[in-house]
Amino acid sequence: MSEIVVYELEKPTAARFSPVPSGGAERRVRKVHVAPAAPGSRTVAGPRTLCGKDTFAMETASWTPSERPGAPWYPAEYASVVCPDCDAVIEI
Repeated sequence: MSEIVVYELEKPTAARFSPVPSGGAERRVRKVHVAPAAPGSRTVAGPRTLCGKDTFAMETASWTPSERPGAPWYPAEYASVVCPDCDAVIEI
């Protein structure tokens, strides 16, 4: 089974302390989840994460756990926001 890392994002907020208006909104990662790949795909997440959340509004990460043997399934910079339920279920 291929796993896809997905980011649950916070609602958009205006960028803070930006000297130049960016015209866009900043979206921060709220939680990092993992989902099985959609049937017939290796790059698209299935409809639910391993903890049961809907992946529709989540952003797919470029991080691929199966390409990094021995490394954690999530990017190191997001270790503090890893979903504990996904982490308990994943088997890589």
